[in-house]
Amino acid sequence: MFETTKRVMSAYGLATAFTVACAVSTSAQEAAQPSAEPRLSPTRVFAHKSGEALFNNVCAACHMPGGKGASGAGIYPPLASNPKLEAAGYPITVVLHGLNGMPPVGKMMTDEQVAEVVNYVRTHFGNSYEDKVTAQEVTQSR
Repeated sequence: MFETTKRVMSAYGLATAFTVACAVSTSAQEAAQPSAEPRLSPTRVFAHKSGEALFNNVCAACHMPGGKGASGAGIYPPLASNPKLEAAGYPITVVLHGLNGMPPVGKMMTDEQVAEVVNYVRTHFGNSYEDKVTAQEVTQSR
């Protein structure tokens, strides 16, 4: 009887392993197939319009409220009282193209949104760079 139970269990184990292998194989094949709908589209942009709203909903997650920056799992430089923001082209380039660990979030923003958030950061958090960035400047930097 022990031998019969052993054979049944062995057959059951083989059938289970085969079923799992087929399911994994099918899932891998499905995952490799291109999706009918794009997961991320260059035409999708953030809904927020003002620089403050964009900062609070996009940038503050890493750069922290108040632009004070953070460190821990990564280093998120402070935007507060940051002399690198004096040259308007620097934050435009970083937002559009990313830098080090920062993703190019500007790809998900219109030129107007990039200008708004750059102007917001350059005039808040102890920064007083009053020369406004325009959407046209952002377009030229893309």
